[in-house]
Amino acid sequence: MRKVPLVESLRIIGRGTANWFAERPLVVSFEVTDACTCYCKHCDHGGPRDESRNLKPAGYRQYVQALNPCVVQVSGGEPLMRPDLVEIVRNIRQDSGLPYTILVSNWSEMTEARYLELMEAGIGQFSVSLDFPDDRHDVFRGYPGLYDHISHIIPKLAKLGHDNIVLNSCITSENVGEINAMGDKAREWGVNMCYSAYSARRTGCRDYFLNTPEQLATLNRELDRVESRRDASNWIVNATSTLNHTREYFANRGMPGCKAGMRFLVVTADGMLQPCSMQFKRYPLEERERMIAEFTRSNECDECYVSIRSYLDKSLPRLFKEYVPEFLSLKS
Repeated sequence: MRKVPLVESLRIIGRGTANWFAERPLVVSFEVTDACTCYCKHCDHGGPRDESRNLKPAGYRQYVQALNPCVVQVSGGEPLMRPDLVEIVRNIRQDSGLPYTILVSNWSEMTEARYLELMEAGIGQFSVSLDFPDDRHDVFRGYPGLYDHISHIIPKLAKLGHDNIVLNSCITSENVGEINAMGDKAREWGVNMCYSAYSARRTGCRDYFLNTPEQLATLNRELDRVESRRDASNWIVNATSTLNHTREYFANRGMPGCKAGMRFLVVTADGMLQPCSMQFKRYPLEERERMIAEFTRSNECDECYVSIRSYLDKSLPRLFKEYVPEFLSLKS
């Protein structure tokens, strides 16, 4: 995974440190649409939705100025369904070059032209969902032909040499035995690999959680091999501590101590704040401090260990130790 250039790295470190002590979010996830091209088994989105109340592109500038995150995720639903997505990204990026912006997408609508246009607008990383290393991915996502599409376009765009594409696999009971096979696919396609953990909170279905000793044993065996495959290219994006906590999350059937609403939060498609994508208490932008007081201070939810939380659920010294050397360049 390519490192963020020096000047931008220093700005991320500076803003992130200031936000930590000011109890402001380090990461904001903009869910720019509730509509999606897929009908994933592990998700409560899917299909067309009412788009009439979505924020317009210029509206995002106000949220970035008010929340001042160092990192933004642009997600959905499926963000590529927004024809004005490039304008949204341009309004998120500030003159300083921050926030570092990640597009989270299933890539069903991705083309080379859109990839280049979005990169020029300010996307620093493209996170692409992958549930299986073959056409079982289509079945799980309810989208025939999706795997064939991404298996052609991802290697093609990887060859352009920007090193900014990351496969993201949500670990479920269905694909736990495929963890390294998906890593193999990332290597084959010339891209990077990131793992996240399934939560039943979104759909209420625990069938995809790791529920048996056999499934937990498979998880540990697969993650042991993931750890053995690390190298200097940093193609496995997760820190070792994150994968170890993922083991704990499944083994203990939860992970307490979440700082949703403070360390990270969600802005919904119609412009309301939520502590996370699975906690549906909604607040207007000007009442973020009330969200922290009412939700974060007394939050006892332990039902997820999703990617954003897994990155930030650490002490500030550990964040520096794990992410500064691996992802931020301190050399010009």
